[in-house]
Amino acid sequence: MAEATNKTWSSNYLFLMASIGSTVGLSNIWRFTYLAGENGGGAFVLIYLLSLVVMGVPILAAEMVIGKRGGKSMVGTLESLHHKDGIHNSWKYFGWVAMITVFLILSFYSVIAGWTLDYTVTSLAGSLNHLDNEGAIAFYQQLLDSPFRMMIGQGVFIIATVWIVAKGVQDGLEKSINWMMPTLFVILLLLVVYGMIYGKFMDALSFLFTPDFSKITPQVVLAAFGQAFFSLGIGVGVMLTYGAYMPPQTNVLKSAAIIAFSDGFASMLAGLAIFPIVFQYGLSPTEGPGLIFITLPVTFGELPGGGFIGSFFFLLLFFAALTSSISLLESIISHLEENIKSSRTRITIISGIVLWLVGLGTVFSFNYLSDFTPLDFITVLKGKTIFGLLDYFGSNLLMPIGGILMAVLAGWVLSKEVVFAEMNLTRSWQFTVWLFLIRFLAPLTVLALFLYHL
Repeated sequence: MAEATNKTWSSNYLFLMASIGSTVGLSNIWRFTYLAGENGGGAFVLIYLLSLVVMGVPILAAEMVIGKRGGKSMVGTLESLHHKDGIHNSWKYFGWVAMITVFLILSFYSVIAGWTLDYTVTSLAGSLNHLDNEGAIAFYQQLLDSPFRMMIGQGVFIIATVWIVAKGVQDGLEKSINWMMPTLFVILLLLVVYGMIYGKFMDALSFLFTPDFSKITPQVVLAAFGQAFFSLGIGVGVMLTYGAYMPPQTNVLKSAAIIAFSDGFASMLAGLAIFPIVFQYGLSPTEGPGLIFITLPVTFGELPGGGFIGSFFFLLLFFAALTSSISLLESIISHLEENIKSSRTRITIISGIVLWLVGLGTVFSFNYLSDFTPLDFITVLKGKTIFGLLDYFGSNLLMPIGGILMAVLAGWVLSKEVVFAEMNLTRSWQFTVWLFLIRFLAPLTVLALFLYHL
């Protein structure tokens, strides 16, 4: 068992760094850029920033305050609140579902993260230099057709995650985040500077920050709110677990706002790094998911120092994925530690092995099992591979349901007095505004997302 002293953040700064690292991931760089491109640029960005205020911050604060009150893992916290605050014992099943959801998400997330490692190495080796579009598509397809190559990237990524988490909160998470998060933002800023020099930076600024209100449609609104929700990773207990390690004097609402807008800032930087290059080479910002793994490698090959810059970019993606994966795995390990009489190291290593094995379902979804769609008899799931099913259930169903339940628990089930005390606010009006958002506006927006993706 880990010592109690290693189960609390040693400072509020490191808590914030770790929490920002948890939220800043592939979603900020990969998903944000192609969604912004597909959904009108500035119009999408405006609504995305609004969604951080009305949905992201309230639910993020709710999740952290629940964790701070319970002081344990997702399941342990809900059991603790049953005894401490009288919530119904059936809430613990929400904890179990959330933990399983995190495991399934991490199983396929580690595979995608492995691609970033593969591209980092191959880009540095010069394999991506001077590719045309057909060559980039062929290179990407070669990766997907090679399960062994994907398994190596997946395995190395999981080993890195396991190595950090096994060391505990202060010796593992804090020490790694303390250098990884500043490094991640430095790389992002350097890529922005590179885009200013070699790309059409003003075009990118205009595209991202000049909203065309005629492009605002219900689909754009839902896409922006969905990006904010999934980027922050709320609803599955990850931030609840980090909140359980939170210093007692922490202002929860202020911390939630810092984390949410740091996450948004990272997305803006990613857009300012990528879109100047996109416009410089006359590429379409609506390239979709292939923008990162197909379009940009072609572009990097034509730029001055493109091989180095390309590897730098994919290393950024790897770091972003890693800072998120350690929080996902930590939320699982924290529960196992509470219930299994074994060392944290052993628990984490065994969990990593199981995670790798389960992730093979995603690996094979792109090659050996690409035609295996087991739930075709259900219309909405027709044509979905193992990876497609994991993504659909985790991202489109279980996470939104979790977000709604977090809002209900913090806004309606726990007493206002308890929540107010745990939030450690300096002004009562802040609590009044938060309570309105968490009781009404935030859960309704998540419910709309849930219904939209059914």
